Amino acid sequence: MEQRKLGSTGPTVSALGLGCMGMSEVYGPADRGESIATVHAALDAGITLLDTGDFYAMGHNEMLVREALKDVSREKVQISVKFGALRGPAGEFAGMDTRPAATKNFLAYSLQRLGTDYIDVYRPARLDPNIPIEETIGGLADLVKAGYIRHIGLSEAGSDTIRRAHAVHPIADLQIEYSLIERGIERGILKTCRELGIGITAYGVLARGLISGHWSKDSGKTGRDYRLMTPRFQGANLDANLALVESLRAIATEIGATPAQVAIAWVAAQGKEIVPLVGARTRNRLTEALGATKVTLTPAHLAALAKAFPPDVASGTRYAAEQMAHLDSEKPATR
Repeated sequence: MEQRKLGSTGPTVSALGLGCMGMSEVYGPADRGESIATVHAALDAGITLLDTGDFYAMGHNEMLVREALKDVSREKVQISVKFGALRGPAGEFAGMDTRPAATKNFLAYSLQRLGTDYIDVYRPARLDPNIPIEETIGGLADLVKAGYIRHIGLSEAGSDTIRRAHAVHPIADLQIEYSLIERGIERGILKTCRELGIGITAYGVLARGLISGHWSKDSGKTGRDYRLMTPRFQGANLDANLALVESLRAIATEIGATPAQVAIAWVAAQGKEIVPLVGARTRNRLTEALGATKVTLTPAHLAALAKAFPPDVASGTRYAAEQMAHLDSEKPATR
């Protein structure tokens, strides 16, 4: 598989990464055996970057990753971990804590759950409104010096925050949602990252399955699936967004690929510094996603996609209002 470097200071990773969150929660029940088999299939196919978070099912996802990697040489994979999100016993989110002392504590637990001595890229999941980003990054820089983490990343940070963080310690990459129907990064954040030599790990490249070509109005209704509570998956918004998928399907048919493959290939084609994260939970979905690496989008294909998917084409916001308020990436830059 093609390799891409995460920014000027980050690690060299596979051109596709595997997002593991859905293997533990959020998208309804998952099969543990199939999840582990999917990680193994991803590694066999050349994927080396695995993305998780310490708050995904309260540590369950990290332990799942540990089990999947128990017979894999540590140096052959890169593990990316998000931290800082607080949760209550009922699973509810309870804010952020990225104080250096708290960060050390989160890291200690992650190292234990993952069964490793270091984490390749460690990043706060969201901006902590109570702690200056300089203080958070300073604490992480100390952990880099101590050898517990190798690179520092950010998640859903805006341009101003990115610049302030990067001034304290080099930032390897920004993790942020990016897809045919979510183009907020293009309003300035992508330019900032390119200026500073910061890579992008793009999540939500299929808009949580919405533009995969597999979602329908009846999807997700068996089992607990948080997508049903988000604006883009509700009512008239869903109808409008599924109509967009039919435009994608028509273009994909002409190309000789599936809608999901074209959507992933489009994100990868936006720049060599961008690594799409695919959230496949089964080997079948993984196989389809891997097919995106064989899709070549010509200028004519890109023009057709641009016409069908102009910026801000999606109906509804990507998160509910309460979660949108926590996205530093949605705030306008001051410079």
